[in-house]
Amino acid sequence: MTSGRSGGVLTIDLDAIAANWRFLKRRLADGVLCAAVVKADGYGLGAAPVALRLFAEGCRDFFVATTDEGVSLRAALSPSATIQVLAGVDPATAAPMLDQRLVPVLNHLGQIETWREAARGAGRALPAVLHIDTGMNRLGLPRDELARLSAEQTLLAGIETRLVMSHLVNSEVPGDPLNDAQRQRFEAAVHILKAGIGAVPASLANSSGIFLGRAYHFAMVRPGVALYGVNPTPGDPNPMSEVVHLTAKILQVRRVDRGETVGYGATHRLARPSRIAVVAAGYADGYLRSASNRASARLGGLNVPVVGRVSMDLITLDVTDVPEALALPGRDVDLLDSDYTAERLAADAGTNPYEILTALGRRYERRYIGAVS
Repeated sequence: MTSGRSGGVLTIDLDAIAANWRFLKRRLADGVLCAAVVKADGYGLGAAPVALRLFAEGCRDFFVATTDEGVSLRAALSPSATIQVLAGVDPATAAPMLDQRLVPVLNHLGQIETWREAARGAGRALPAVLHIDTGMNRLGLPRDELARLSAEQTLLAGIETRLVMSHLVNSEVPGDPLNDAQRQRFEAAVHILKAGIGAVPASLANSSGIFLGRAYHFAMVRPGVALYGVNPTPGDPNPMSEVVHLTAKILQVRRVDRGETVGYGATHRLARPSRIAVVAAGYADGYLRSASNRASARLGGLNVPVVGRVSMDLITLDVTDVPEALALPGRDVDLLDSDYTAERLAADAGTNPYEILTALGRRYERRYIGAVS
């Protein structure tokens, strides 16, 4: 199929995202909430359209990374949606967080103090999430700060603790004993807090954590990448619906003699007379340079290898084995689809599907299936 556009087309199936959310929710016990992580602009697919579609499905809790992301999402979502900011709060972001009714995830005593002062200035209690570190050693209250928080209840004066959360380190590997160790540490931390501030709903499981069983679900789960079609159970068949289809246009097809090279650095030398298709996508579009000479695409239902280096705006494909009538300028090539997924491209590029999705460039025309107006 040809079109008048010059760049690629990224098709995002919001119906599939909604189906993935419903699938995950069905794994939960009654009363357990299923949130949605839409940070990094919905993992590169558009936070606003994704959140609107999930809100229509019944999702009411959303997690973003930064205050700016929260402010942008608030402009699209109903006031009844809760938007939690994983990076927390500082003196510069407290005002916009208050103004846009965002809920900070408080990661250390300094952030707790900032939010406590904001509550004092606002003259009312302000909602927050407490993040406890149970082994990631990234964000989150360390053990000594947790103990102090439990012992000194005044530290949370003016703060309405709506949720206590932690983050699993290696939930993609069900047999890793660290999963159970983190769950036990989290339960102990929740118990410590309960003694100091009373019972608070808890959340531990991310996408893969949901599949570790109901002992990990607590009051809320926080799926992210599984919503976007990535397999949360590596090694087993993917239970999620595919979400992304990426096409790009052939700009030129050229005949190249045996022994000639293709692309910068002459990294690919042709072993036979070949036809090379030049395609309008490159690392400026998020098609990673590390995929050079390793990835593949589909043309007319056939696999065609990426040959030569991925450049800023172009990739080159060996289409020698594709009928000439299919390999013509203006034809679309499938770069991501249900056969060659973000996970397969990630494996070929030496990265993970998170990077593939979040790198998808803004030069692509974006088309949404199942959008909510």
